[in-house]
Amino acid sequence: MRRYNGRLFRVARAILKDDQDAEDAVQDGYLSAFRQMRTFRGEAALGTWLTRIVANHALMRLRKRKRDGVVLPFRSQADGPATEEAPMADESAESAPAAMLRAELRQLIEQRIDELPLAFRTVFVLREVEDMTVQETADSLSLPPATVRSRLFRARALLRESLARDLDPSSLNVFGFAGERCDRIIAAVMARRGETPQDDAPA
Repeated sequence: MRRYNGRLFRVARAILKDDQDAEDAVQDGYLSAFRQMRTFRGEAALGTWLTRIVANHALMRLRKRKRDGVVLPFRSQADGPATEEAPMADESAESAPAAMLRAELRQLIEQRIDELPLAFRTVFVLREVEDMTVQETADSLSLPPATVRSRLFRARALLRESLARDLDPSSLNVFGFAGERCDRIIAAVMARRGETPQDDAPA
């Protein structure tokens, strides 16, 4: 269970877009696996077999949610990270601003993955996050390998488009220059020339 918990949680989370539902689906999947263990013939890797079971349980929960009309609120970027996900900065490893930026980028990427259509989202998580092969992903989701490749291609394209809008350097003022930095450079140049910078002085 410790070996596969991460993968199984992520595939369930990719389908359900909810942490608690994903945990429940993983637990249901493990219980089903224990009950069905005698049917496991080793034709696929154990991890692939477990992934298929958990994915099926997650899909069943998703269908039930839709039948029951359950709507889960989508956290906006303005909401900030959930309390339990607040990053603990390791001062010896990185500065607090760097840790905060990394946490914000991770949250943004997770949100954009959540926005991918289900079919693309699940393939993307298995291939790119879990680093499963095309064949393993195909076996886990009962898909032809060609479908896995096409869905991954489309998922990457959609993710690039959405992240490009969010991370447009022209709108983020990357390597901002105005203000103190600009004044500091001018003052240093003038000082090295033995002059005093004056505001609005003619060139």
